[in-house]
Amino acid sequence: MIQIYHNSRCGKSRNCLAFVEKSEKEFEVINYLTNPPSFEELSAIIQKLNIKPIELVRQKEKIWIENFKDQEMNDKQIIQALISNPILIERPIVINGNKAIIGRELDKVAAFIL
Repeated sequence: MIQIYHNSRCGKSRNCLAFVEKSEKEFEVINYLTNPPSFEELSAIIQKLNIKPIELVRQKEKIWIENFKDQEMNDKQIIQALISNPILIERPIVINGNKAIIGRELDKVAAFIL
């Protein structure tokens, strides 16, 4: 089943969700702002994305700039910052089995889920 880590206030996330709904694939929506992933879940997502934790951070967010930007942080600390401040997680994340993508471009989402 496809999972979408979704933020309803984000236009790209809404567009991605609408696209997946039209695909008629079975999917689950996870509102990560109200239900943030655990450390283990987010670590697994990062592994499925095949990226470093810093690549999942929305580095232009005020919270990141004011609290974390100039700090030396290891991967575990970055993941913890994302869990404590889920608004910092890049979105939407689309998971299909053992792989995941950041679904900001619908043509990439189409190739990924079809």
